[in-house]
Amino acid sequence: MTTTFALTTTLAGMLTDRAAGRPGLRLGTVDDQLRLDEALALAAGRARRLLGSGLAPGERVALVAPASTDYLLTWMACVLAGTPVALVNPTYPADLLEQMLRRLDPALVIGADGLRDARTSGVADPAGLPGTATGPLDTVSYMHTSGTTGLPKFCVQTNAYFLRLARALSGALELKPADRVLAPLPLFHINPMGYGTLGALYAGADALTVERFSARRFWPDVVEQRVTALVLHAPPVEILKRATTAEDAAGHRVRTMFYADGEFLKRFSVPAAVSGYGSTEAAGVTHLKRWTAEGHLPPDAGRHGGPARADIEWRLDGAGLIQVREREPGALFGGYLTEDGVDPCRDADGWFDTGDFGRLDADGDLVFVERGSESIRVKGEFVPVPFVENHLARVPGLTDFALGKRPGELVDDEVVLYAAADPLPYQEIAEAVAQLPLFMRPVTIARVARIPRDAAAGKVQRRLLAEQEVLRWVELT
Repeated sequence: MTTTFALTTTLAGMLTDRAAGRPGLRLGTVDDQLRLDEALALAAGRARRLLGSGLAPGERVALVAPASTDYLLTWMACVLAGTPVALVNPTYPADLLEQMLRRLDPALVIGADGLRDARTSGVADPAGLPGTATGPLDTVSYMHTSGTTGLPKFCVQTNAYFLRLARALSGALELKPADRVLAPLPLFHINPMGYGTLGALYAGADALTVERFSARRFWPDVVEQRVTALVLHAPPVEILKRATTAEDAAGHRVRTMFYADGEFLKRFSVPAAVSGYGSTEAAGVTHLKRWTAEGHLPPDAGRHGGPARADIEWRLDGAGLIQVREREPGALFGGYLTEDGVDPCRDADGWFDTGDFGRLDADGDLVFVERGSESIRVKGEFVPVPFVENHLARVPGLTDFALGKRPGELVDDEVVLYAAADPLPYQEIAEAVAQLPLFMRPVTIARVARIPRDAAAGKVQRRLLAEQEVLRWVELT
């Protein structure tokens, strides 16, 4: 039986409509699930408590905590309260978080301890809460960039942005109310929150996540929870291909998933998958393509964006850089939050330069080639290069250096520290590296004769680092 939902223009309206149309929809982590009507009532109670404590509609909230059901309840409470909520990576070092929050200037910061209040404020009716009266182009949330070329920037996300994204993913995955969607990734990313949670809710499907991704627990959770749709990305797909077997997945009911990989589909008997291209700025995802396990999936299927969404226009410039423009208001992000307000980051004709390179396939559709920012990605996280380099600059004797990368064992990179001093303070470097989060740590030091730099500005030419003759390698792990 197909459930029909009312059309809405806000996230608060969608949550309210789904709770009315499918109150028994399950939301939360696999170990801590709530009915949507229960979750909405708890979130409304939390929203009224926040507003009663002096937080005003329109004031910003920063949510700096790991994934949990209470995280989702707190996010919902902010949506209902009309207080735009920034979803912040809690694993960042304290000084980096301080710099980011200074730019955000939130009226309230909610950390892991603050999530304990998610269910202690009682229940309430969401009717009349400020979030239900917002407009399609009103800001509802912020997600930050990876900070590969500077301090991570907060991207403005509107009601329309999320609803258009959720509609696109729900349609591409062909989700139905009977589906159970699992997005086992950190919720401060657009993939699990936008593709998974909101894509599922848009369709009226169950929306599940986990507190922490685990290859060992993945297939048992999928089987036990009767999951029918997955939202992953390249790193966990590669991990599961290496760490689990078809026998581990026996009995699963997955019929569709995000991130297309032919080997994964065949080994684990998943009938269909969706690939895409996009970013937090570029509509969450601008291009989507559906594949079937019986069809031919090229080795780079995950990079095939396919055709663009109907509300997105796109082109490649002369150098192959991908540029996008919205055909309908609210399709792209609202801009970057700055100290002076919001910078929409479009040219006079409305084009947003993604900084990514692409090419056309035989059908004239988009294929993603590489990030133009020469970024470094480890365990699914983009390394904030300037932050790490500033941290290492405190090491006495480390005078000329730069972060580079080399291929990792999976699809990710490994961070390499190129340094040109002789002698190098290897022990002091190792101690400084140990103070960084795991995904930011260089795994090796490459002593070179010089760091390649632009002659005019002195900027590091990262693309040339790997071409330097290495005089000595010192492994850090």
